[in-house]
Amino acid sequence: MAVRFLLDGAVVTVDPVDPTGTLLDHLRDRLGRTGTKEGCAEGDCGACTVLVGELNGDAVDWRAVNACIAFLPMIDGKALMTVESVGREGALHPVQRALADGHGSQCGFCTPGFVMSLYGRSIGACGTEGTAVADAIAGNLCRCTGYGPILAVGEAVGVAARDDRATVNALRALPRATSIEYAGRRAFVPTTADELAALLIAHPDARVVAGATDVGLWVTKQHRVLDDIIFIGDVAGLRGIDEAVDGLTLGAGVRYAEAHPALARLHPDLGELVRRIGGLQVRNAGTIGGNIANGSPIGDMPPALIALDATVTLRRGDARRTLALEDYFLSYGQQDRLPGEFVESVQVPRPAADVLVRIVKLSKRFDSDISAVCGAFALTIADGVVVSARIAFGGMAGIPARAAACEAALVGQIWSEDAVDRAALALGWDFTPLSDARGSAEYRTAVAGNLLRRIWIESASPDEPVSVLSHG
Repeated sequence: MAVRFLLDGAVVTVDPVDPTGTLLDHLRDRLGRTGTKEGCAEGDCGACTVLVGELNGDAVDWRAVNACIAFLPMIDGKALMTVESVGREGALHPVQRALADGHGSQCGFCTPGFVMSLYGRSIGACGTEGTAVADAIAGNLCRCTGYGPILAVGEAVGVAARDDRATVNALRALPRATSIEYAGRRAFVPTTADELAALLIAHPDARVVAGATDVGLWVTKQHRVLDDIIFIGDVAGLRGIDEAVDGLTLGAGVRYAEAHPALARLHPDLGELVRRIGGLQVRNAGTIGGNIANGSPIGDMPPALIALDATVTLRRGDARRTLALEDYFLSYGQQDRLPGEFVESVQVPRPAADVLVRIVKLSKRFDSDISAVCGAFALTIADGVVVSARIAFGGMAGIPARAAACEAALVGQIWSEDAVDRAALALGWDFTPLSDARGSAEYRTAVAGNLLRRIWIESASPDEPVSVLSHG
């Protein structure tokens, strides 16, 4: 079947469709939309930023995404805007005019991406409401301007919703693809969880793709050919967010930008962690379930969820099972997931008022960088004694994991500097980290212990500022 999407109100039909052909390549090579640039081909630089619009009742929800790692089937039935869409009929949009007048561009290569990110903020696109300009453009890199003029543009341009009535009607009329065949390869685009469950029973070896923030790089960087693919971005049953008194339930298909407010309400440290997961374009594509399902040892969210005693629900056909998230990760590249089984949702208990929660990400860059170490701590301290401790780390082993020896060294002890020092030393029994480009084994071991010591210092002197030479 063909893929169809709206571009500036006109229907674009793509047939045949390479299931892993990127939106960026199609825009530049087939549609001549060369304003959208390829800078990194991995979702880091933002030069390829476009806006994708999805029908939501009587409105269109727009979000900025990286076209370089978005596959064409992922925009089937959606609307699209590129930099050529902004300021049409010879008139510059206020964002473009402000960039020109404020000297916000020098070489100009990155400028179209900044225009799209700032334009998205100006129309209240996903993830931008109440967001600082610096956060809205954190996924866009510039090597010329020093960002000052660009930040000023963002502050100067106001926010106003678009009139999308015509787009709503056009999207409602668009036929949708359900499957695609190309050169012996197949792709499926289910819209319900039941369809997804049936497809995975029939095709248990199919690659499930949500936001493609990881899989996209397999194609653009590793040049891998993917055979059967199931795209799940349109499965409504995986997009639920349920906030309750006792905790939060997130569907596996909920994107990080969508989950951000609810996670921040669950605990501020969760909100701060999500703010630093990639740039906004990545958070607008990457999903809660995808981050869990791929089992990366440096995924940002799993250590925090493990420390908070989260559970994950898996589904195979009509059967479901729920297990502790910490038990889902078995070893590097292996998870407790049966053939044909998929992550359906994650449940996160609300921390009790007396639980001390700290979540810290350490990385070389503050924005848009992968963790060297991510530490998450949930401690209950009563009458000066550690009653319970849940401590988890990412980047310290082949999987995100709890620090059992460290926890045991704390529980039942007086919350003191001596106890914390002993617990920090016990981390050596829990983990034997590797050395890589993000940090040496020695660095990781040292900072893991220092994160615990930092919590002690902060809790012992809550009104005294703590100087920490890190990006935590």
